[in-house]
Amino acid sequence: MTENLELEKTLWQAADKLRNNMDAAEYKHVVLGLIFLKYISDAFDDLYQKLETTKLETGADPEDKDEYTAERVFYVPPQARWKWLQGRAKLPTIGKDIDEAMDSIERDNASLKGVLPKDYARPALDKQRLGELIDLIGSITLSKGGNGKGKDVLGFVFEYFLGQFADAEGKKGGQFYTPQSIVKILVDMLAPEPEKRVYDGCCGSGGMFVQSERFIEMHEHRKGKISIFGQESNPTTYKLAKMNLAIRGIDANIELGDTLMNDKFTELKVDYVIANPPFNVSDYNINKAETHKWKYGVPPSGNANYAWLQHFVSKLAPYGTAGIVLANGSMSSEISTEGDIRKAMIEADLIDCMVSLPSQLFYNTQIPACLWFLARNKTETTKYRNRANEILFIDARELGKMISRKQKELSDKDIAKISDTYHKWRSKEQFADYKDVVGFCKSANIQDIRKNNYILTPGRYIDFKEVEQDGIAFDEKMQKLTVTLSEQMQKANELDDAIKQNLAKIGYEV
Repeated sequence: MTENLELEKTLWQAADKLRNNMDAAEYKHVVLGLIFLKYISDAFDDLYQKLETTKLETGADPEDKDEYTAERVFYVPPQARWKWLQGRAKLPTIGKDIDEAMDSIERDNASLKGVLPKDYARPALDKQRLGELIDLIGSITLSKGGNGKGKDVLGFVFEYFLGQFADAEGKKGGQFYTPQSIVKILVDMLAPEPEKRVYDGCCGSGGMFVQSERFIEMHEHRKGKISIFGQESNPTTYKLAKMNLAIRGIDANIELGDTLMNDKFTELKVDYVIANPPFNVSDYNINKAETHKWKYGVPPSGNANYAWLQHFVSKLAPYGTAGIVLANGSMSSEISTEGDIRKAMIEADLIDCMVSLPSQLFYNTQIPACLWFLARNKTETTKYRNRANEILFIDARELGKMISRKQKELSDKDIAKISDTYHKWRSKEQFADYKDVVGFCKSANIQDIRKNNYILTPGRYIDFKEVEQDGIAFDEKMQKLTVTLSEQMQKANELDDAIKQNLAKIGYEV
């Protein structure tokens, strides 16, 4: 994994040098489109070579599209294959060649129709630098003894570049990319199982789905085979999601459209909802939204937070669970109907766990965020203890470390601390291990929550950590501080006098 990260960093640095004066948002589609093209071309080549080798025995035709469809591999026509394009990388027509390649791939693969970027021939795109970028991406070593690791490398490169572009785009970047540590904590806490359904109604570039598959693969030692349903309102982000999932070999039903205004999965019920909806959206028309979802109260027109929460509740199957990122204000807001909706959801026993997050985790906002974990049924099952009318509160604000001047990240250790606490609290087998921890977590009952006027901020319930005393008496400490302050004030006066004298020497009186 470290080797992969070094490769990704090296590739990013090299690719970023080729960006010239192009805006990151524009360059993103140039680079990611080429990485995707390289991926599907390599996957095609692997199968092509196998079919070529065995055609005398099997009668298979390496140019038969059906052979590739049967193996869930995209068919790549001759003029779109990477080797052919890389051979033309130095020609002034390379932009036109790539556009035609993308068109031909879409024609031969219905699931990619309208997804691939096709603007490489535009005059503003430097064709020499485009050729250099093709050579750079072509340098990724993919086939390590035919074991398929190369395609995994390309998947990681694609994912890493998504994160780097989100960082480069700042606020805009957050619209398509949720930081990986946030995705990981949501998935680790929900712990999706194989053969289940997962839904994200604001899926961005599909990171929640990629991590869900990865979680299952790590824990089950096999591919996830989960059913994925997603919706995204931004057309360019929707295309990124389709490419990101295709490069991972993940089958997904992703639809384009505004989820709150035009839900494409009206009858869908799922086992897991994982989502990071846009915070505090005020420009949605509550009167046009699908009002049958407002079971717990009509959300205010000035903020969509409680519209999203109720939408996601409406998607949960009888034992479904959800993990949702929202602004901190959602835990305590009394604006318009929000307090009443929160009360109704708590009394309906839908809230399972609340987590306060550290600041500076997101690319697009400095608004403090939290995680809502919802559960359709908190009574006893074969796996879980009866947690009816209880909520676990976790305060993770002190966790995480700065990875840049403006960005913080939760480490794997931080994520494990939070998710392990949640699983110990829920699980029958491990329940004896769960204990409230001063300053970090508390299991509260419905009476506690009613006393706190249905506010869900963890700090209301978790006991404060006592500040450690240093053993020095107050009077002694104050005497030392007073002496230090007096010395500093004396030094300040001396500096003021020296400045006045220097100014007087050059003819200025103060």
